[in-house]
Amino acid sequence: MLHQNEKGGKFPAFFVCHGSNNDERKELRLPLLARWAASYASSMRKYGRTFHLPISVGATSDDKVMASLEGLRVADLVVTEKMDGENTTLHRDGSHARSPDSRYHPSRDWLKAFAANVSPQLADDERIVGENLYARHSVAYDALPSFFLGFAWIIGAEIQPWDLTLARFEELGITPVPTLYRGPFSPNLFDNLAASLDKAKQEGFVARVAEAFAEADMPIRMGKYVRAGHVQSETHWMKAELITNRLPGG
Repeated sequence: MLHQNEKGGKFPAFFVCHGSNNDERKELRLPLLARWAASYASSMRKYGRTFHLPISVGATSDDKVMASLEGLRVADLVVTEKMDGENTTLHRDGSHARSPDSRYHPSRDWLKAFAANVSPQLADDERIVGENLYARHSVAYDALPSFFLGFAWIIGAEIQPWDLTLARFEELGITPVPTLYRGPFSPNLFDNLAASLDKAKQEGFVARVAEAFAEADMPIRMGKYVRAGHVQSETHWMKAELITNRLPGG
């Protein structure tokens, strides 16, 4: 709810403070403004970088590659399909692409409408991260269950356990990315998964430990495999004609 002052200016309702004079009201409002600004800055945090697995053939000279698989040698590993979309964060105040200051693109209009239904259900320190798949990039999808598929639930600076993440997604009406494997790590696991991919329809996969871990530990607790020659156009998708992916029957 917005309030309007005597000069026609509008401001959030929670900044309305009652005092005997302007100075007193200002003193009451400043702490509220500071808390709101801190909360907003926290929700606008950029999602961490996922390093490539050592076997990832799609890694370029600009990419980071995991130095070791030691952090993934666990009894409960989750491998999900890496979807070819735009990394997007949903938070209490709305949504943003991986870079919060990224410029406008029409493919984000659908996402913002979707986020408008999710954001009011999120706490101040809660973030949902997933892929905005409205616009076609290099892989064409013709039967997506949704234009937004989630893959991470973050509270504060901790990526939540996979099982709790799926439960939270269900509460929020968010479809998760497809799971390709769940079970113990094995030496040939990633090679076998890479060989099983349909390279014409799948970009790759992401492996993560099923338990919770700090966002700062992403370089050792999760990694991705990307197909060779993934980007198949010299024109970046944001500068090309907007072609939408499709939902079933769309």
